[in-house]
Parts: sequence; C-alpha cells; structure tokens
Amino acid sequence: MAKEEFKSGFAVLVGRPNVGKSTLLNSLVGQKVAIVSDKPQTTRHKIQAVLTQENAQIVFLDTPGIHKPKHKLGEYLVQVALRTMREVDIVLFLVEAGSPPGVGDKYIIRLLAGLSIPVILIINKIDLASRAELLHLIDSYRVQFGFAEIVPVSALTGENLNRLLTVLVSYLPTGPKYYPDDITVDKPERFVMAELIREKIICLTNQEVPHSVAVVVEEVEKQSNDVVTVRAIIYTEKESQKGILIGKGGQMLKKAGQLAREEMESLFGSRIFLDLWVKVKPDWRNREAYLRSFGYTGRE
Repeated sequence: MAKEEFKSGFAVLVGRPNVGKSTLLNSLVGQKVAIVSDKPQTTRHKIQAVLTQENAQIVFLDTPGIHKPKHKLGEYLVQVALRTMREVDIVLFLVEAGSPPGVGDKYIIRLLAGLSIPVILIINKIDLASRAELLHLIDSYRVQFGFAEIVPVSALTGENLNRLLTVLVSYLPTGPKYYPDDITVDKPERFVMAELIREKIICLTNQEVPHSVAVVVEEVEKQSNDVVTVRAIIYTEKESQKGILIGKGGQMLKKAGQLAREEMESLFGSRIFLDLWVKVKPDWRNREAYLRSFGYTGRE
C-alpha cells in the first residue's frame, strides 16, 4: 500500500478584532502561543504557530484584527493582516456565531474577493448560539462569498476542532516539513516574555490604558543560582496612565508582574526574577521612531 503523501502549508487567521483568533490558535496547536483577552486589538504582531501531525504540518499565522485604524499603530496592524493574506496557501476567516455579517465582516469579504486561494469560513463560539441561529447565519454568509468550506466550531470548548483540522489538511498542497516536530512557535524568548507581561496588563486595566501600552524586554540574564533575571520596560503615553499602571503603593505593577512571572516560570521551566519599570513616551502610537523601536514597523 502506497504511503500517504505528506502535506504542508501556511494558513492565516483573519477576522474582526476580538472574534477569538488567538484563542482558536492556542486550541488548535494545543498550547498557549498567543496572548488572549476580551479587549479588541490584543494581537499586534503576526504570530506563527506550527501544528505537526503524522501526515501533515500546518503553519498557522495569527494576525491583528482588521479594523478602521485610528493611529499609525492601527495602520501598521491592518497592513500586517492584509499583507499576510497574500502570502499563504489558505485563508481561515473567523466570525462569531450569533452575530449577522456586519460592516467589518463585509469589508473583509471584499478584501477576500481578490484572492485565488481557498477561503474557509470558521464560525466560532457556537456554544453560545442555537442550531436555528447557526443555520441562519451560515445561509447569510453563503450569499456573501463562495467559501470553500464553512465549519462551525467552539475554540473555548474544542467542539468540532478535529473536523476543522481534517478539512484544512484536505486543502493543503503536498509539501515538505518546514519545522522540526518539537517547534510550535517561531518567536524568540524575549518576544514571548514581553507579550505575557502585556497580556497581564491588558487583563488588569481598563479603558484606553491597554491600547497605549508597549512592553520591551531589555535584558534576560541567567544568574549563578539558576534564577533568570528579566528586566522589562512598560511604555505608555501619559503620566496619568503611568500612575494607573503602577497603582497605589505599586500594587497594580506588582500584581501584573506576579501573574506574568508565574506564567513565565511555567512556560520556560526556570525560576524568574521579573524587574518591571514604567516609562512615558507621549503619543508613541503615532510616532514612526517609537513604532520602529518597539518592533511595529518593517516586514513581519
């Protein structure tokens, strides 16, 4: 009996902000590779995660949510998502169950119209919708675009994710294994550490503060007692935001640091000493020099 051909390729996740792309990516790969929160625009970089199966390897790319930008950082995030759609084998368009196609969804569909690759519609959060609502939503999207497949899932509960993977592999081309079996994410250690810190800040703060924060890991140093010292700077745009991030008696910063440190220790298997500082860079989201220094420009 002939051995089944090995299939491989790149699949990008696109959708409006906060539809669950990062949660879905983590669920598909089987471990946390992208930070998540209930706030829009949590994802700022193109995250590349790898799932290797016996006869296939899928390289997933999680992109920032496509939205109407309000500053230069927003323009950069949207450009990352649009550029990535033109560099992959399959597009996975993620929408929410229970919500009819909105202005943002229709805008993305217009962008998809110019592509010559398969587009799979993934309807997420089906645990929150009835069967009748789901069937109506599928019909609503079918008239909008010629999707290769429509797959309802729940990234949170894992419902129908195996079906999604089977469908996805069926559309992959025959190809090589791009990454070793033990690789799940292509980002360096410092990037992952910075993102974990930013995730905790996003979860602990409200209003404009989460969106105005950038985190840069300045130093990672292993000490003689096997403790890894991580020094990071949290940048924000206003002195008032700095005060919120530090908190009364330093309690907010301490809490964010504790949560980030605990997750780092679990992820990297080392004891961590996390040294956090907060600095103000006025209006950094609209300044090219700051965007470049924080890693938000150039090709990803």
